[in-house]
Amino acid sequence: MSLIRSRTSPVRRAVVTGGAGFLGSHLCEALLREGVEVLALDNFLTGNPENIEHLLSDPGFRFLRCDVTDYLHVSGPVDLVLHFASPASPVDYLKFPVETLNVGSIGTWHALGLAREKQARFLLASTSEVYGDPQVHPQPESYWGHVNPVGPRGVYDEAKRYAEAMTTAYRTARGVDTAIVRIFNTFGPRMRPDDGRAIPTFIRQALAGEPVTVTGNGQQTRSVCYVDDLVRGILALAMSGHPGPVNVGNPHELTVAQIAQDVVKACGSDSGIRYIDRPVDDPQVRRPDTTLARQVLGWEPEVHWEDGLARTVAWFRETLDVPEPATELTAAL
Repeated sequence: MSLIRSRTSPVRRAVVTGGAGFLGSHLCEALLREGVEVLALDNFLTGNPENIEHLLSDPGFRFLRCDVTDYLHVSGPVDLVLHFASPASPVDYLKFPVETLNVGSIGTWHALGLAREKQARFLLASTSEVYGDPQVHPQPESYWGHVNPVGPRGVYDEAKRYAEAMTTAYRTARGVDTAIVRIFNTFGPRMRPDDGRAIPTFIRQALAGEPVTVTGNGQQTRSVCYVDDLVRGILALAMSGHPGPVNVGNPHELTVAQIAQDVVKACGSDSGIRYIDRPVDDPQVRRPDTTLARQVLGWEPEVHWEDGLARTVAWFRETLDVPEPATELTAAL
């Protein structure tokens, strides 16, 4: 059954802030496939015009370049507002700390105001980073987190925590139909090779034959979810009427060292592993408790790590114009 048509009131038009970003562009695609008209908003601070270039010819797609922290006006009816505007990688939010805080606070306020004006459902893209360096493992939605507000990662962590509080206030005090999704580590096509996150960094390095740089001793863990699975979960929540917060991520936990080794193998590379200093406040563990997503959304990830990694490597290889590694036969020729 179509997620878009599972609501009592069908979604005909959606606004996606951050629509030219990694996740935002995949969401725009998924909505268009369901026959939903999409208005994507982005200021290209970290988004990429190439992510949505192929959508511009779709009659159901419209793009508006704007900064949601300045002003937000949309003409016509809107049924769903998906607020995904924000730098999301450490490289980005450390480069743009004030912009990150502003889009989490002022940008969220403006997006919620749009949803209220249009009587639309609102979905906030929050993050597993609200749990900080967790002292509870795996992390359920009931866990309040362990965050350093004055550490370097605080600009992102606290922006999202504030955005959750603002979203909740608009639900309880303004009557807006809201939802919060807490997104765990996600990977897939359209990640920027230089965005600083582990998987695109490892792939870029391995394809170039460079040493793959693992921070610390590599025993810290992450649980990584392929983007198609994540988008299914996000839309399931958006169409469910559930307020959240709901964890959406793959509970299959891997060490960072294992991720690096798997990437090197998937790239057919002979890159070695080089260990470097670990960033300040880098979480030791990360794994979602997805019980709530299974119970209320009927959602669980379907794409295995190896399959998703192969698809992602293939996309990076094409984007970076790196040829396939020679097989034994071609090498002999």
